[in-house]
Amino acid sequence: MDHSHHEHHHDNSEHQEHDKHAGHSVTMFKDKFWLSLILTIPVLAYSEMIQHWLNFTPPAFPGSQYVPFVFSTIIFFYGGLVFIRSAWGELKAKLPGMMTLISLAIITAYAYSIATQFFIEGDGFFWELATLVTIMLLGHWLEMASVAKAENALDAISKLLPDKAEKLVKGKPMEVLVSELSVGDLVLVRPGTRIPIDGVITNGTTSIDEAAITGESKPVAKASNDGVVAGTVNQDGSITVRVTKIGDDTALAGIMRLVAEAQTSKSNVQVLADKAAFYLTFIAIITAITTYIYWLIAKDAGFALERSVTVLIIACPHALGLAIPLVVSISTALSAKNGLLVRKRLALESARKLDWVLFDKTGTLTKGEHGVTDIWATKGHSKEDVLHLTASLEQNSEHIVGKGIVRKAEGEHVHLDKVTDFKALPGLGVQGTLHGSEVYIAASYRYIEENKLSVPADIAKAVKKAAREGKTEVYLITNEQVIGALGLADIVRDESKQTIATLKEMGIKTAMITGDSEEVASYVSKQLGLDQYFAEVRPEDKSAKVKALQKNSNKVAMVGDGINDAPALTQADIGIAIGAGTDVAIKSADIILVNSNPQDVVKVMKLSKATYRKMFQNLGWATGYNIFAIPLAAGVLFGAGIVLSPAVGAVLMSASTVIVALNAQLLRKTVL
Repeated sequence: MDHSHHEHHHDNSEHQEHDKHAGHSVTMFKDKFWLSLILTIPVLAYSEMIQHWLNFTPPAFPGSQYVPFVFSTIIFFYGGLVFIRSAWGELKAKLPGMMTLISLAIITAYAYSIATQFFIEGDGFFWELATLVTIMLLGHWLEMASVAKAENALDAISKLLPDKAEKLVKGKPMEVLVSELSVGDLVLVRPGTRIPIDGVITNGTTSIDEAAITGESKPVAKASNDGVVAGTVNQDGSITVRVTKIGDDTALAGIMRLVAEAQTSKSNVQVLADKAAFYLTFIAIITAITTYIYWLIAKDAGFALERSVTVLIIACPHALGLAIPLVVSISTALSAKNGLLVRKRLALESARKLDWVLFDKTGTLTKGEHGVTDIWATKGHSKEDVLHLTASLEQNSEHIVGKGIVRKAEGEHVHLDKVTDFKALPGLGVQGTLHGSEVYIAASYRYIEENKLSVPADIAKAVKKAAREGKTEVYLITNEQVIGALGLADIVRDESKQTIATLKEMGIKTAMITGDSEEVASYVSKQLGLDQYFAEVRPEDKSAKVKALQKNSNKVAMVGDGINDAPALTQADIGIAIGAGTDVAIKSADIILVNSNPQDVVKVMKLSKATYRKMFQNLGWATGYNIFAIPLAAGVLFGAGIVLSPAVGAVLMSASTVIVALNAQLLRKTVL
């Protein structure tokens, strides 16, 4: 299907949140890591320091003394340049971070090693250079692989619009491209098809599923002069629609713009490791310069150069590059195991700081399907009779209300009778013959009004009370007499109440945002014990509600499942989609609840806190190494005969890396 006529321009900031990854891919880092790892082996084997430690002598051959130089050079240009290019981007943005620190270390190590190889006396850093580049490539490979590929929600929205429409030309339908329609054209929309444009009904009656736009679970009855919206579904009657809006003016196009705006306005938050690297970069440079000047005066140029170079190399420990990626990788695997698909890592990191969780109603707190909650019967008939007869009539209906009645009957193991002369009454209900001769009608109150039928007082009173709770009523009619009625409502998930209670215990406020009526919202809110609710809210208003709650530095999560939730999902600090929801919601969200269980929102909070603890601990280990190692590398204890050599520094680097790796593994034991 071609959706080229639904063009849009969208600058996805997700790819810009880290300049260090601009233009990079998981495959690139993986390939560079494996080749660098292979090349690092001969560098280690022919490094005098490694040979001394391991009491190992590799085979000698003419030129073997140049093996570390040759292979390290390849590693530097093949694997290291990616960091240098990214560092240049950081420096242009005046935000030196991890890439700057890595680049500083590898450039210094390579330049100094070349100098010691050919020009000056001293011990080179070729093996430290090779291992540093390789470890950093591994870290960034893990980091990128742990983040799900960003998908474009706008493409999914555009797919809701049909590509073709049936334009009425001299009263006859002619198939044309939607892009060829003009304001004022008449379009035939058949049952079960999506409405291609915004317009007004000129002929026919039907019911429209507007959930994609409003979030309203109940289909809306439509007749002449009623407006319809592109992307909604015509359910049970053919209608003629006069085009009033096309292209970018449609409501769906407005939603697309809102999603794009919300995505591009996302705050650009640095990861903790980048913040640490930002400060370490300046500390390393200042310390190296100070060290060189001091030892140049106090001792000699060779010693001063060696000390300052050691400081710059040691300032970038392997552990710092792995501290966050390892935790992220394990956290992502743990989340997947628990039915949480993390698309945007920063969202999970910040979930621990939430102040509000806003839930969509239909399909999120509720099942998104109508279920029978009440049955009323007149004298001479039982509730069982009403359910049996109504469900028998509705078994041939595709209407969601009718399906809800049938599900109730099936759940009660009610046998359904065969219906003859079945007839759909567009926008009103269904009609059929049961038991061979009796004609029954299952219909809305609109049918009652149009046919001037009376409703027994007891049923009318009960239905009025149910209507205040936002329930839908269906009347059972025979011989122009109402003999019973059923009340239906969107079924609240069993897990929703516990979810709300747990979030409250955690100190998080809860609210519900819905396109449903005030009565429905109030009824559901009381059932669940929510702190607040917003009713009759359209997509643009949902986004605005989120913005309002974000004032005063409040952190807000939005949980939803429909396209109408997409702008709010992207505007929120964290967008959480129910896995059974629409592709649009899923692609607009930061985190997806695969099992469609609202209780998994609590798991997100717990995982966020556990992940942050491990990140903080790992950064403590990684940066703690620097606090200890940099002064020693600078020679502050030289007078006491203690000087941190590059070799010892490398050992400490390795020890720090092992500690970080083991600590990250402990995250796997977290119980969500």
